[in-house]
Amino acid sequence: MTVTEQQVRTYPVAGSRSLRPGLALAAAGPALAWTAHRLLPTVPALTAAVVLGIAAAHLPGVRSVVRGSARPGLAFAGRRLMRAGIVLLGLGLGFGDVLALGWTTVAMVLAVVAATFAGTLWLGRRLGLPGDQPLLVASGYAICGASAIGAVGEAAGSDEEDVATSVALVTLCGTLAIAVLPLLQHPLGLDAARFGRWTGASVHDVGQVVATAQTAGAAALGQAVLVKLLRVALLAPLVAAVAVALRRRGSTTTRRTTAGRTTAGRTTAGKATAKRPAVLPLFVLGFLLTAGLRTTGLVPGTVLAAARHAQELLLAAALFGLGSAVHLPSLARTGGRVAALGLGAWIVVAGLSYGGVLLTT
Repeated sequence: MTVTEQQVRTYPVAGSRSLRPGLALAAAGPALAWTAHRLLPTVPALTAAVVLGIAAAHLPGVRSVVRGSARPGLAFAGRRLMRAGIVLLGLGLGFGDVLALGWTTVAMVLAVVAATFAGTLWLGRRLGLPGDQPLLVASGYAICGASAIGAVGEAAGSDEEDVATSVALVTLCGTLAIAVLPLLQHPLGLDAARFGRWTGASVHDVGQVVATAQTAGAAALGQAVLVKLLRVALLAPLVAAVAVALRRRGSTTTRRTTAGRTTAGRTTAGKATAKRPAVLPLFVLGFLLTAGLRTTGLVPGTVLAAARHAQELLLAAALFGLGSAVHLPSLARTGGRVAALGLGAWIVVAGLSYGGVLLTT
């Protein structure tokens, strides 16, 4: 059983007694994830954080704590710490470096992101996945994995279980990419630079991009990171577009309620009076501001390094919290449809980005 959005919003501030058990457990997540990464260098720490969170939710002895006294704090970490991590993510994004890729690459990435998002959203709805899962998975595949899912989930007010399930799926597929994509480099006729661009355009999480591209050397890694940063730069426009769409939907609901219409025999007054999402949430504005600050070149390297470590810690704690909300028996009930969506979206983004790289290089 997961905590609803309304319940999360009514929890007291982070220093309160009810949040302490969960926050303490979430704080242990980055340390465990870092240890796992040290033991298995090919597994990014953020990926390990999600897996460890899922494991904690199902281990005897720990499970009751995760679903009981620790749930409020873990839910808080999954949302609030995710916001802070996304803001700091902007300090790793230099708009000048991204534009240096050239307009053909920029156009290619824009096309791949748009097609991946639209195609995954359509497929998820056709498969009948519940709640916001089609929207969240589409965001994760198109932009930057778990960070994009967290950002869009915040803008949409998505249920915690939908967010957690989507993060688990995107993390699993991104992890598989670390093993599969390097095997395809030579059969697909890609040199190091092209392989790097393909990786940056098709793999979800930044850490997974690094883990995949580094297998082909420094040239591939550099190209992969730049292309990935371009996708990250599209996070703010995507969140704003989702918020605008939800506001319009809310306006339509309000008009229908005013006319006295009902849904399933009940009035929609509750939806009509619900707070509409901001067009540009504050944490996305923070992301843009930190990206702009990085672009000025005024931030010392030591500050950027410290911010990068803080970002990793915050995102690892948030992803541990989200992972702990995954309920495998519930996931198994829609496992076939979820797997079909993951595989279909993976084929779409990998195929489109491969064709785009060949056309633009």
